[in-house]
Amino acid sequence: MTLANYINDLLYRYDCVIVPNFGGFVTNTIGARVNTTTHTFYPPKKQLTFNAYLQHNDGLLANYIASTKNISFEEATSFISEEVARWNEELKSASVEVASVGSLSLNEANQVVFEPNPTSNFLTSSYGLEEVSTPSVTRVKEVSIKPLPVVSEEKNSTIPLYIKRAAAAAVFVGVAYVGWNGIQNQQQKELLADQKEAVEKKIQSATFVIDNPLPTINLNVTKEAKNFHIIAGAFQEVTNAENKLAELKQLGYDATIVGKNNFGLTQVAFASYTTKEDARKALETIKESVSEDAWLLAK
Repeated sequence: MTLANYINDLLYRYDCVIVPNFGGFVTNTIGARVNTTTHTFYPPKKQLTFNAYLQHNDGLLANYIASTKNISFEEATSFISEEVARWNEELKSASVEVASVGSLSLNEANQVVFEPNPTSNFLTSSYGLEEVSTPSVTRVKEVSIKPLPVVSEEKNSTIPLYIKRAAAAAVFVGVAYVGWNGIQNQQQKELLADQKEAVEKKIQSATFVIDNPLPTINLNVTKEAKNFHIIAGAFQEVTNAENKLAELKQLGYDATIVGKNNFGLTQVAFASYTTKEDARKALETIKESVSEDAWLLAK
């Protein structure tokens, strides 16, 4: 797979994918819309833009490539650097196609211009939804409706006497049934209320007595918070983070897992410090002797 394919995959899961030392692809969800001129309905989608100032390596892309290709984080970072160098060389003479994401080119000021692919929709909730065009709807002319003929009272008065008596009897039976049903419901409510009151009285009458309570011990413990962490890497898979943690501990570092970042990656730290000054000194030593990609996180 090329670097463009890895970017394409991540855009379905994350709102921002940064290519180190090149730029970031940022998505913004927009709702469904309709074009009243062409009578076309468009489903919700992720609007894609490119920001050339987002070049910091947040570890998302490199970690995804490392886990997919089953290589180390450093090898994945080198792979990205080689692809970025090839892109920069191609942009001098032609545009670069980034899978189904879009195309990149240079303008007269040698600035990267991004043209998103209009047929791609990275919003997974809109999967399978397409643009729909319908013909315009014309109004239906009003239709006059003739009123029904009025039946005179004289015709209604010809109802037989036995039908009137049967109707009156049915009404009486219905009223009697409703009244009896209401009496039964009221009796059930009163029974439930009595049972509830009896249970509450039993609960109130129950007491719990401790003859010999234990003495109270007050412990005043102060712990200095270590809010400055030297990050060794960020991993999508928790097992990879745990392996990195074990590796650092074998090297003698007081390594810890400091939680997940905004992209859902588990971050592993060489060590954590209470002051920023101590953390900066340790960071300089680690960059010189262990890893140039280590960086300081204040949390």
